[in-house]
Amino acid sequence: MITRFAPSPTGPLHLGHAYSALTVWAIAKKHDGTALLRIEDTDSTRARSAFEIGIYDDLDWLGLHWPTPVRRQSDHLAGYAAALESLNARGLLYPCSCSRREILASGATPGAEGLVYPGTCRQRSMATAKPGDAIRLNIAAGLDHIGQLRSFVECGAGKVVEHQVSTKFLLDQIGDPVLKRKDSGDIAYHLACVHDDALQNITHVVRGMDLWSLTPFQVFLQQLMGWKTPQYRHHALVTDADGKRLAKIDRSKALSKYRTEGISPDDIGAMIGLPISSR
Repeated sequence: MITRFAPSPTGPLHLGHAYSALTVWAIAKKHDGTALLRIEDTDSTRARSAFEIGIYDDLDWLGLHWPTPVRRQSDHLAGYAAALESLNARGLLYPCSCSRREILASGATPGAEGLVYPGTCRQRSMATAKPGDAIRLNIAAGLDHIGQLRSFVECGAGKVVEHQVSTKFLLDQIGDPVLKRKDSGDIAYHLACVHDDALQNITHVVRGMDLWSLTPFQVFLQQLMGWKTPQYRHHALVTDADGKRLAKIDRSKALSKYRTEGISPDDIGAMIGLPISSR
C-alpha cells in the first residue's frame, strides 16, 4: 500500500486537515504501507511558502513522518504540460475564453463542481488559442476514445463497494472541465492530482468526502491517460458546532493557533475523535 496526504499551501492547516492526515497515516500503518506527503501548489495566485513551511511544522508536531524528498507540484510543471500535450495530440482539448459571468448568463446548470460548462467554445481548435484562454477537456470526444468506462472501488465503513463511472454523470454533472486555468495558466487540480497519483504509484487514495463527486471524472481521466486507478476511501468531514464543514476559506482555526495556546497533539486527537498516543 502507498497512500498520500496532499495539502495545498494556500492557508494554514486546521482540524479537518489533522483528521485527514491522521487517517492517512493510521491506514498506512495498519496495512504496513507508506504514507507520502505531497505539496499541491499549482495555484500560483494563492500558494505561499510560509503556508508550506507551516504544513511541515504542523505534521511534525502531530508526530507524523514521511519519506523525503517531498514532491512539490510546482517543481514538475513540465510533466503536466506533457500530459496536456498527449490529450491535445488526440484532439481532446480546446481553448475557452468564457468568463464565469458569461457561463452563468448562458443558463448553465449546477453540477458536481459548480456550473456545468455549456460548450460555448467547444468548436474552437487549439490553433485559435490566445494568451489568457483556459484549456478544457472535451468529455464527449474523450468518451469516443475509450469505449467501456471503468469502475472504481470505494473502501470504507467496513465494506468494499464497486462504483461504475457513468457517461450520464460525466456529461451532465462534470461537463468539459478546465485542465489549464484562464489567465494564470496554472494546471488544474484534476490533472496534476491524477498525474502524480500515477507517477507515485499510489494504491489507495484517502481523502475527504467533499471530493467524492469528483472521483468519477478523475477515474475517467486516468483511463483516458492509460494510468492505473487506485482504490479510494472518502472519510467523514470534521464540522463545527453548527454542522458546517471546516475549511480554509471560512478561516477555520489553524493548528498553529492551537499550538500557541498550549493545546497538545493528544488534545487535537480528542477533538477530532482520533487518539494520537495510541496511533
